[in-house]
Amino acid sequence: MMTNHKLLVASVLLYSCAVNVSAQPDEQTLEMLLQAIDTLSADVVQLIVESDGGVLEESKIHMYLKKPNGFYWETLSPFPELVVINDDTLWNYVPDLEQVVVEDWDWESDRSELAAQLLSGRTENLSTQYAIVLVAGTDSEYQEFELTPLASDSIYEQISINFLAAELDMIYLNNKNGQKTVWQFENAVRNQPLEDSLFEFVPPDGIEVIENNYTR
Repeated sequence: MMTNHKLLVASVLLYSCAVNVSAQPDEQTLEMLLQAIDTLSADVVQLIVESDGGVLEESKIHMYLKKPNGFYWETLSPFPELVVINDDTLWNYVPDLEQVVVEDWDWESDRSELAAQLLSGRTENLSTQYAIVLVAGTDSEYQEFELTPLASDSIYEQISINFLAAELDMIYLNNKNGQKTVWQFENAVRNQPLEDSLFEFVPPDGIEVIENNYTR
């Protein structure tokens, strides 16, 4: 079950990326790949891998993404859970607990996490926080970017973002504790219309609604 939905949301990246003309070439290439995505739907296989290489957990997920501020991430197995973000409101629904947590979502607040920066499209300061290197691929067939945090207190050792034929393929998050999170994107469909209603959540009857720092 997801224990940090902000980290999760952050780690899926993508959204309204504006290219920074002062960026280095590899950073510009990454930004342009992200900028090309207006909407995205995909099936995601999530693996939590321990430091010894053993798979701690495998999850099946379906996601939708829509610029500028629409996000839907539904964990189907092994533990059902749904995170929906619409502009500045986040819903976190856990069917097994029969509750939904509603809270304010600030796209600016998690700039210390790679995910939040990329997800909200605020990539203009990436080069001041990460060393970005295109380590594999010189064309659009396969490209792998390695992002190494410049700050010594980062929770990440390294992040890898892979594209296949200019489509998002895989993300690796290597934590300093040795644990790795892997997202494999499958059946991805880019830039097809998505209904705004996907990014609204109406709690089912009988579900407890918990407003956690929710001011609206």
